[in-house]
Amino acid sequence: MKTEGRNAVLELLRSDKPIDKIIMEKNPQGSLKLIYANAREAGVPVRFEEKTALDRQSVTGRHQGVIAYTADFEYCVLEDIMQNKGAKGGFVILCDGIEDVHNLGSIIRVAECAGADGVVIPSVKSASVTEAVMRISAGAANHVKVAKVPSLNAAIEQLKKGGYWVYALEADGENIYKQDFSGNVALVIGGEDSGVKRLTRERCDKVVSLPLLGKVNSLNASVALGIAAYEVVRCRLD
Repeated sequence: MKTEGRNAVLELLRSDKPIDKIIMEKNPQGSLKLIYANAREAGVPVRFEEKTALDRQSVTGRHQGVIAYTADFEYCVLEDIMQNKGAKGGFVILCDGIEDVHNLGSIIRVAECAGADGVVIPSVKSASVTEAVMRISAGAANHVKVAKVPSLNAAIEQLKKGGYWVYALEADGENIYKQDFSGNVALVIGGEDSGVKRLTRERCDKVVSLPLLGKVNSLNASVALGIAAYEVVRCRLD
């Protein structure tokens, strides 16, 4: 698997994931020098090549002068995420029909920044963690547990049995700012076209909504999740 872009590769070097090699544009400048220094300290082989060689190897077309090679992304199981909870309770994000890699990458970045224990995606009708998702997440996918499950609905039932209160984020629910997000919380975010599917929504404990005060009646999925995730964070602040 390739990790491309300066921020993404820096975050990869800061994680504990093994790196096979890094290829870098000749005569590195700016943050590329920092990447090179970190790679040498970590004992990661670095090879310098012409920019045209990196262009040929790039998947995203936005390598910014550096590409790291690792093994394929390693998914975890839901139990790993549930066991990762902090002192103030667990926090899990579930993606229902997030098929756009840009949204998934942004959701993973939000999850990492908001201190979520992990992200759950279904094995069908969902984007996977690819080189593009890794780059869009700005390397956050190196720090967040991601579980790929056969059934999102079964995962919800497992979370509920484990003491989680599961909230679907949809347009016609209760005001999110009137909820108590203490304890174990799971947020379900749906795709932009379909939203949270009916059967999935029925398995959730509650449906919550963000107030929309303008003329546009919806938000981008990752933006909506970002607002909701930080409402969970706010409720847990001392």
